[in-house]
Amino acid sequence: MILSGRGVTAVLGPTNTGKTHYAIERMIAHDSGVIGLPLRLLAREVYTRLVEKVGHHNVALITGEEKIAPHRARFSVCTVEAMPRETTASFVAIDEVQLAGDLERGHIFTDRILHLRGRGETLLLGAATMRPILEYLLPGITVVERPRMSQLLYAGSKKITRLPNRSAIVAFSADEVYAIAELIRRQRGGAAVVLGALSPRTRNAQVALYQEGDVDYLVATDAIGMGLNLDVDHVAFAQDRKFDGYQYRNLNPAELAQVAGRAGRHVRDGTFGVTGRVDPFDEELVHRIESHEFDPVRVLQWRSKALDFSSLKALKKSLEAAPAVSGLARALPAVDQQALEHLTRYPEIVDVATASERVEKLWEACALPDYRRITPAQHADLISTIYADLVRHGTVNEDFMAEQVRRADHTDGEIDTLSARIAQIRTWTYVSNRPGWLADPTHWQEKTREIEDRLSDALHERLTKRFVDRRTSVLMKRLRENAMLEAEISVNGDVFVEGHHVGQLAGFRFTLAAGSEGTDAKAVQGAAHKALALEFEARAARLHAAGNGDLALSSDGLVRWLGDPVARLTASDHVMRPRVILLADDQLQANAREHVLARIERFVNHHISTVLKPLDDISRAEDLEGLAKGLAFQIVENLGVLFRRDVAEDVKSLDQESRASIRRYGVRFGAYHIFLPALLKPAPAELITLLWALKNDGLDKPGYGELIPMLAAGRTSVVTDPSFERTFYKLAGFRFLGKRAVRIDILERLADLIRPLLQWKPGTSPRPEGAYDGRRFVATTSMLSILGATPDDMEEILKGLGYRADAVPAEEAAAFLASQNGDTASAEEAGASVADTGAEAEAADAPAAETETAGTAAAETPAAETEAETEAAVDTATATTPVAPASDDAAAPAEPEAPVEAKPVLLWRPGTRQDNQRQGGRQGEQRRGGQRHGQTEGREGGRRQAPHGKSQGKPWEGKPQEGKGSEGRPGGQRKDRGDRHDRNKSSPSKFEGRPPRKEKPIDPDSPFAKLAALKEQMKK
Repeated sequence: MILSGRGVTAVLGPTNTGKTHYAIERMIAHDSGVIGLPLRLLAREVYTRLVEKVGHHNVALITGEEKIAPHRARFSVCTVEAMPRETTASFVAIDEVQLAGDLERGHIFTDRILHLRGRGETLLLGAATMRPILEYLLPGITVVERPRMSQLLYAGSKKITRLPNRSAIVAFSADEVYAIAELIRRQRGGAAVVLGALSPRTRNAQVALYQEGDVDYLVATDAIGMGLNLDVDHVAFAQDRKFDGYQYRNLNPAELAQVAGRAGRHVRDGTFGVTGRVDPFDEELVHRIESHEFDPVRVLQWRSKALDFSSLKALKKSLEAAPAVSGLARALPAVDQQALEHLTRYPEIVDVATASERVEKLWEACALPDYRRITPAQHADLISTIYADLVRHGTVNEDFMAEQVRRADHTDGEIDTLSARIAQIRTWTYVSNRPGWLADPTHWQEKTREIEDRLSDALHERLTKRFVDRRTSVLMKRLRENAMLEAEISVNGDVFVEGHHVGQLAGFRFTLAAGSEGTDAKAVQGAAHKALALEFEARAARLHAAGNGDLALSSDGLVRWLGDPVARLTASDHVMRPRVILLADDQLQANAREHVLARIERFVNHHISTVLKPLDDISRAEDLEGLAKGLAFQIVENLGVLFRRDVAEDVKSLDQESRASIRRYGVRFGAYHIFLPALLKPAPAELITLLWALKNDGLDKPGYGELIPMLAAGRTSVVTDPSFERTFYKLAGFRFLGKRAVRIDILERLADLIRPLLQWKPGTSPRPEGAYDGRRFVATTSMLSILGATPDDMEEILKGLGYRADAVPAEEAAAFLASQNGDTASAEEAGASVADTGAEAEAADAPAAETETAGTAAAETPAAETEAETEAAVDTATATTPVAPASDDAAAPAEPEAPVEAKPVLLWRPGTRQDNQRQGGRQGEQRRGGQRHGQTEGREGGRRQAPHGKSQGKPWEGKPQEGKGSEGRPGGQRKDRGDRHDRNKSSPSKFEGRPPRKEKPIDPDSPFAKLAALKEQMKK
């Protein structure tokens, strides 16, 4: 044991003092030299630097798994384990000598410190904590302390996602390292990963990824504290406990400082702190790390160098020898000693290892590193197999080795699988580099190195793919370089920056690709926007010059340019002038934004004025005055449709000239509505519905947009949905009538069919189909056809329009019609004719779709009820009076012996206020009358009226129904029906169903009035 420090210099100090650089410079000043480093990765780095200085033919690299030995190389770079026991080199350096206190590897460093010397100079490089023990063990040693080139400051605790760029996050387990790297990838674009278990090639590639700026974060174990030169500005501890091979323990201040010292490079200051679940460091610990004040190393780990190979027992005993010098402590059993302990229990090993040469060979085999991190027993089994081949055959069985190598030679699989294969192939790389173990070592060295490199590259690729967003990292790197990014936009709007897909450009809005989150999303978005600045300007110019055909207004209120949304509409003070909100990112600025907005506003105004031209024209009309102008204003406010009852007084007050002026703008005065027929088409109806929905927050209301397809399909009536917003029916051109809604123009056609039936006077002309007595009518097949309705639907519709029904037995109706027609046919034949007409009407339950309304109705009889009143009337009728069932050809036949009772005929009459007024003072008596089948109480102008008629099922007795009649009421009788029937038989020519009709003043603006005037002129 050499206990002398003569010729030995200890260069001690904290990290970032340039110790390794100094050793390299001193070594190349000698003619030969050997330097030992703690990691294969660091050895590779120093080897590369030496090659750059003196050439590759002058430098050898020797590790347990790799050997590059040019002929007559002057300098050797080794791991400490691979350093020669003796050397003739002029210079010897050992780096990170504080590892001599490590429980697992410390005894190897101690052996090199105490025994290996250079002929001219020996350098020991490490932490200042080694000074006392080195001065004690090596008297006469020269100690040089070097100060840190930059300051190291504590930055406290920060979340992982808020750590600054160029940070290293330190953890002490692979699972924790991977979890942190995954989080950083999602939040910050990616991280490089450095683990002691990775192959040197993989670690080099990961460090290069960080050093070259492709990622701004490094997640690593304490392996980065072993002299790796990294551009790290901040070190954050995500864990402060580790497993040292024997137990979990907290890191001591010197170990924390060794890792934290990686922050800062040369004269650039660095910071350190904690993150994740690690508690902030206390003030004393912070002070010690910042000032590099640590407890000195008091003992070094030691194991006897004088081994006795005479027998296994002697070898074990020599390994257990205690040091003879204070300051040294016997090391705990390492991997090789643990393997030897297991192997001495194998009978086959004990039987073979009898000679000293075989015992020494066994100890040499036990030095095989446990790269696979398996159990000591499993590792011992592998050593046993190798040792058996070495003893029996002198070399390892190449067939066995080929099979093991073949199993590892696969680059598929994920990170863990590839890591396991690399550990396996590193074992055989070590075997191939042991002298005398293989018959053809060169072949296997090349093959295992090739496989390890291929697996390492695959592992690097998997790590990068999993923990690095290459798109984001490239963009961030180019941004840091202030380079002009190259952007491309495909025809479908995909945005590529520097060849990477970063998102989608729709109109003037850029959307990041899926998977981009956190601050890296901001970086990518910033990069894309910077590159897309010119594209935004160009698009603004193209839109400003685009024609109206390139723009479209969709039913969701979005304005689209070539299919991409560029603006949306919202409510304003005027329903016809919605406000335009531009959908554009902030990169569309200044004049370009104003020009785009102005162009879209022009399109929207033009679109509304074109599609809703009649409404736009009447809103701008300057020739309307007085009541006509007020009525036009109401038409615009109600988007083209008014219920006539709501403006009845205003309409009555209009003179001929005013009506003519409004009609010139396409307004039609119908029996039930005042409306613009040109708007009852799908395109105007859809736009009207959208404008109302914008004004009333109705885009999300049930039923929005559901009725326009029915209108486009030509449906004249539809079954109502109680969940729909009621107003949507009116906006789509339908009148809501209880269980069914009918198109407005079709209702006016229905009025045209009903009007002549009510205007016909018995005995004056041939009776029109459906006419009864001039006051009532019967529903006809033509009515059902234009409505697209069944007889049951017809009842709902007519009741909703304010008509009331009197149920009359078929025999009475047939007899009455026979008397009106002047026929001599029997009542039975007339009754059969009425029944056939009813059956024919009921069979018309699927009429064909009707075309658009033609012509203009002349009569201007106001409707009876509001929509709310219609519902009340329908509900009242349903609750109080049974409705006569419609005839059905498929109904079950009656009993053969019982006569089939004919179904009553429903006679419809208008239940209007004017009708009541025509009856004079009999209105009060009518109010006291009873209801007949099918009648309901109605409302008109806030006043109730009770329709009259005989109840269904009452026999005709020929006697007056005193107190129950509806004398003077349209459809009612002054006396009972039987008495009237007898009188009709005796004197049909004198039959009077009601007092003479008062003539209504003729509307001079009516088409019929104009036709009459034209006839008069022709006569003259």
